[in-house]
Amino acid sequence: MTYSRLIFVLLLILLGGASAQAQPGDGYLRLNRLGITFISSADHAAGETRYRQALLLGAGWNRFPMYWQWIERAPAQFDWTAYDRVLAGDVQYGLQSNVILLGIPDFHRDGAAPRGLDQPVFADGSDTLAPGKAPNPNNPFAAFVFQAVARYKPGGDLARALGWQPEQGVRVWEAWNEPDLALFWTGTVEQYARLLKVVYLAAHAADPAARVMFGGLAYINPEQSDWLDRTLAVIARDPARDANNWYFDIAAVHSYSSAPRSGYVVRRAKTTMAKYGLDRPVWLNESGVPVWDDYPGPTFAADDPSARLYRGTMAQQAAYVIQSTAYAWAAGAEVVFIHQLYDDCGNQPGGTDFAPNSGQAGDAYGLFRNTGAEGCFTQHPQRGSARPAAAALNTLARVFGTAPFENGTVLDLGGQASVIAFEQRGIGGRIYVLWNRTTGALTLDIPASGAQALLYDVQNNDYTLFPNGQYFQVGTPPSRPGDEQAFGGNPFILSLQVDPARVSVDGLTIALESASGEIITTAVAATPAPVAAQYGSVLAPALPLATGVVLPTPDLRPTADPALPDTTPPTARVLPLPIISPATFVVSWTGEDDRGVVGYLVWVQVDGGEWQPWLETDATEGEYAGTPGSTYSFAAWARDAAGNWSLNTELTPQATTAVR
Repeated sequence: MTYSRLIFVLLLILLGGASAQAQPGDGYLRLNRLGITFISSADHAAGETRYRQALLLGAGWNRFPMYWQWIERAPAQFDWTAYDRVLAGDVQYGLQSNVILLGIPDFHRDGAAPRGLDQPVFADGSDTLAPGKAPNPNNPFAAFVFQAVARYKPGGDLARALGWQPEQGVRVWEAWNEPDLALFWTGTVEQYARLLKVVYLAAHAADPAARVMFGGLAYINPEQSDWLDRTLAVIARDPARDANNWYFDIAAVHSYSSAPRSGYVVRRAKTTMAKYGLDRPVWLNESGVPVWDDYPGPTFAADDPSARLYRGTMAQQAAYVIQSTAYAWAAGAEVVFIHQLYDDCGNQPGGTDFAPNSGQAGDAYGLFRNTGAEGCFTQHPQRGSARPAAAALNTLARVFGTAPFENGTVLDLGGQASVIAFEQRGIGGRIYVLWNRTTGALTLDIPASGAQALLYDVQNNDYTLFPNGQYFQVGTPPSRPGDEQAFGGNPFILSLQVDPARVSVDGLTIALESASGEIITTAVAATPAPVAAQYGSVLAPALPLATGVVLPTPDLRPTADPALPDTTPPTARVLPLPIISPATFVVSWTGEDDRGVVGYLVWVQVDGGEWQPWLETDATEGEYAGTPGSTYSFAAWARDAAGNWSLNTELTPQATTAVR
């Protein structure tokens, strides 16, 4: 089996909808259900480039810690300057903020917890929330939380000083980070339950519309120590719990390196809360994979499994972004964050630096490589460039940003493949996320509930797909041996309008209701793909946004008869470019012909203007000198020895990049 009548289309539309928070005039998506950690923070201040990178990918949220000890540097002496800058940037660029309340000044520390944490939250000597109450100065943490929320809430101190709109400001406040991990919290469960209560009461006193988040949980060993369960057991003994929403509005979980685990931890949090009769939104507000095959990761680890533990290749990191997010959304995650925008310093001390391939290693979590301004890992030969995971995240934003979607159904096809189906009932749409989990090529037969579909790959290319009979047939590449469960093969996303509109997912089957009312139930099938056509017939990609491995397209044309005139035109395409490029960058192209390509004409379009010829050459790459602030699109024509030119005379972009 092959892809069914796969036809090239050019689509690079920033799609909007009810799930995206529009910002007048700039066209960025800003998905309400998608965030990136450390877009900006007090120790990694973001200028325009850093914010624009995040916005290009579709992020709607920034997550960062607000360290108490960096603000209250002496008793009752507060310096908010660094965080004023961070929050002003988030508002300026239209991002919502998930702020983590973290840290203890030494002069307010009492062992593992803040001094006075058990003192009443309010100055009237009570823990009773009511309008107009002031915090108790004898509970310094309560006073800090109150001041932080009052300063940064919509209509708060900074909002008034900077003239923010009424809805602009921080509404989500996270009570610590990973309290189930000794790296961040060494206190008891009872002390954390008290800290959560103090945050909830102080934050809601300062802003009744605040949303307090249970600190994101690492779930390192949830079978032995379920921190959420143990904390809720403490809160269950509090007679005021119901009047105060059990002291949290959102639960949060973290997951790394295993995509299925992202769905597991979301479901586990929901199950634990249900045990206490609670139903709260769950956020996956940290998820990612550090790469080993790119600086500053352990590039020496190809033959060292221990150095690769919990790490992946750049291609696997890209696959994980799509797979993990799909699993989490399917399990009911309200928002998913990818960790992180740049490598920054990872878990290493500030200033850590070394040369590539020096035998040293750090954390390479970033969607982008460091530019050199981050103070760590400054020596990558392509500083500031995007990894393939950046394109994968933008693919998610493009597809899932079209309209609100409902929690998905996971179809595990006997361990052979994974398919996750989401409904967009408001527009009559359906989205499938699918990938191969075997070491052999598979074709997935997806019931054709629409007349055509858009197929997206991990590199942000898209294609139009037509059904073959009752099915859309998607050829999926194999996974590498050993990677079947953690990563699998590269994922695809299939997006279509459903016709007829009423479609339901039931267990391992797709049930379609025909126009006549007949119910047709069929399993999503996974069949071995013939080796000669395992990837199908893929034509030119549409505006790829990042470099990566292009799926090979087998040449299925008959061999040309040399005795006959050559009348077959060649084909040509420009290979993917990064989202952002330096001022001088390399453009590559390729062509195919039954008797060979002898030359190319490469065109360039600057900032969407008129197309201009750039190079006429027999080479397959060239160095282009751009100007910062401009966007460049490229297209290629090919010529064979008989003088036949490729047929794509209507110039449309085949690869696009922006110089920043």
